[in-house]
Amino acid sequence: MKEKKIITRRDFLKGTAGLFLAGALASAGPREAQAQSSAQVIVIRKPEVLDSRDEINAGVLQSMLDEAIQALTNRKETLAGWQSLFSKADTVGIKTNAWRYLSTPKELEDGIKRRLLDIGINEKNLSVDDRGVLDNPVFMNATALVNVRPVRTHHWSGVGTCLKNYIMFVRSPSSYHGDACSDLGRIWTLPVVKGKTRLNILCALTPQFYGRGANYFDRRYVWPYKGLIVGTDPVAVDAVGAELLRLKRMAFFKEERALDVPPVHITTADKKYHLGVSDLSKIQIIRLGWTEGVLI
Repeated sequence: MKEKKIITRRDFLKGTAGLFLAGALASAGPREAQAQSSAQVIVIRKPEVLDSRDEINAGVLQSMLDEAIQALTNRKETLAGWQSLFSKADTVGIKTNAWRYLSTPKELEDGIKRRLLDIGINEKNLSVDDRGVLDNPVFMNATALVNVRPVRTHHWSGVGTCLKNYIMFVRSPSSYHGDACSDLGRIWTLPVVKGKTRLNILCALTPQFYGRGANYFDRRYVWPYKGLIVGTDPVAVDAVGAELLRLKRMAFFKEERALDVPPVHITTADKKYHLGVSDLSKIQIIRLGWTEGVLI
């Protein structure tokens, strides 16, 4: 399907948090964060990726991932896209998310690992992990990271997105729960992860758009969006993911519906830690595939 480029210009969390995610100083590139004034995020959706019971079609999901990487890297061939982000000499940790109610799908983990193997990375230099990353030798020796998790609301940070996914790289995650997890960006400056993240993926197959309280899960607030949100800039990817959840709450409740806390960590990651672009007006969203109900 021919891709269509859309540049959003919405105020992020307008009304619910009273915040506008203003422009950032930098955008995370494949190797190191590089100073830029804009960022690019791929939103790809295919209706056939889920069946009527929300079971995943692994082949369709793999094709979505491949198309997203081709668009993100501006490469015509899938492996050329992956090779522009990773080298066969890399040691790669795939940071997943194991929350029992809405975890990173194994089909997506396998799809990422498959392409890294395809470009020549030795399997012994690849690992998929979440809560054990600090004791995982592959992650401790990693030259590159892939950050992949489902997008959902979160009791402590407002939204659970890519920035939040690295909280397992510290021994005391709860120490970051204060002030709406506003300081999550600091984790990204630690040696174990700094400059290593080549790819950020929010799994938006069945996002959770609303919740109240710790570990809250309610299937009424999960919907088959059937998408992936992909980019090299974690802040931009998170800003788009958070806006998707806000817009879905608006559509569902017919009004602004606040989260437990506003996701201020996204703005802070931009303004204080210069990890990427949080201003939606400076994020180029490239929409691929199914557009019905795309929202963003």
